Amino acid sequence: MVVSHHMPIDGPLFSDPTFYRSLIGAIQYLTITQPDIAHVVNSVSQFLHSPTDNHFLTIKRILRYVKGTLHFCLTFHPSVAPGALVDYSDADWAGCLDTCRSTSNYSIYLGDNLVPWSAKK
Repeated sequence: MVVSHHMPIDGPLFSDPTFYRSLIGAIQYLTITQPDIAHVVNSVSQFLHSPTDNHFLTIKRILRYVKGTLHFCLTFHPSVAPGALVDYSDADWAGCLDTCRSTSNYSIYLGDNLVPWSAKK
């Protein structure tokens, strides 16, 4: 999903919101080892109260992406030498067109290993 893509709020409501919520819960666990899907999971999680058919299609696209990238994930390797501690952070100021709230994120690497990371609105 393109970071600047805005998901529409309107559209026909999804017929089974409970199923939608359970899928969101399942793919949120995947963001621990696949942080590349964190942005889109965050985007579709914002519509838990009234998901539309388009939001469900986005979840199906996430699941197809995960199926095709099962062999890509975070792995931790022992370092041969003490690694440097590197921190990256970013924010889009008032990036959400609906609420005018910002999304900020950070990731911290110890050597080549991603230790903590966060992305939140």
